Amino acid sequence: MFGLKNLKPVITITASYVECPVRGCDHRVQHRHKGDHTEARFQCPEHRIYISPTTFEYSDEKDNLLWKNEVDLALLESIKTVKREIRMEHDNSEDAVTWNVFRYLETTNLLSGFLSSFGQKDQGKTELIYWSYSQVTGTAMPGLDQARKEFGENLQRSSEPDLIAVTDKALFFIEAKLNAGNDKGPTNPKEHKKYQSGGEGWFQKVFISEYEPVAIQARKYELMRFWLLGSWLADKVGLDFFLVNLVPSAREKDIEARFSPHIRQSDSRQFKRLAWEQIYTWVAECAPDCSEKRILVAYIENKTIGYNRFGELQKAFSEIN
Repeated sequence: MFGLKNLKPVITITASYVECPVRGCDHRVQHRHKGDHTEARFQCPEHRIYISPTTFEYSDEKDNLLWKNEVDLALLESIKTVKREIRMEHDNSEDAVTWNVFRYLETTNLLSGFLSSFGQKDQGKTELIYWSYSQVTGTAMPGLDQARKEFGENLQRSSEPDLIAVTDKALFFIEAKLNAGNDKGPTNPKEHKKYQSGGEGWFQKVFISEYEPVAIQARKYELMRFWLLGSWLADKVGLDFFLVNLVPSAREKDIEARFSPHIRQSDSRQFKRLAWEQIYTWVAECAPDCSEKRILVAYIENKTIGYNRFGELQKAFSEIN
């Protein structure tokens, strides 16, 4: 896996070629454009990565993963049976970062402790659901499918939180962002599904704004759906609800100020912004020392998200020294 220590701080990009980003490598490949497939002409023959002007991808997704023993890989294959699209091979993949960080928290039994520190309540044993796949049932999370149906979603093209954590006290929907932002509108603005009418008018109970101001005008369609479905599901099972927007600390700094005016919050129903760097700090300060901790800490410190248009390497988490 390549990171800050392995990659050139600046690469040469021309109209015809891009140089390999790995330090000490003199190879260059043809300039790859959006829509081009992963062909040999874009691959460094030495490092086996497919290169574009802004990023690169590994020829094997496992090269971008920290945790890939037999159990881990079996779980990933099971997740792929319900996740519509998974792109672990890209250097700037938020799916890969999500897996690398939360799989560590899960397998080291630290997830409940972290959620307790974040949610300000002691959370008990935690079930972690990756991209709607329940490890308990071996299917898409039944409760989530119930919520999807209740609000008129097609199960093949439905709301899919990156992570769902279920404890004895709370339900957490965690939407992870790395490069992408939160400003998203519906593909078809005229199609409201049953968001306003489903759940016996649940929309009016958890939103201050009407559908169009929040989903279309404010372009918070994705967060709107997670807030609606998650709060309804949490209410059905008698749990507190947290919608967590997980972002790099330098991004989306005002997301709470922009989304919160649209929703009805309470002590038991809250929207929170969380930075990846906060997880890093908690792990660094609170997690017991072990080889897995050292691997994760080094990974976060060295994580990159590709090159800008000037060919300059970008650190994923700029506020970590």
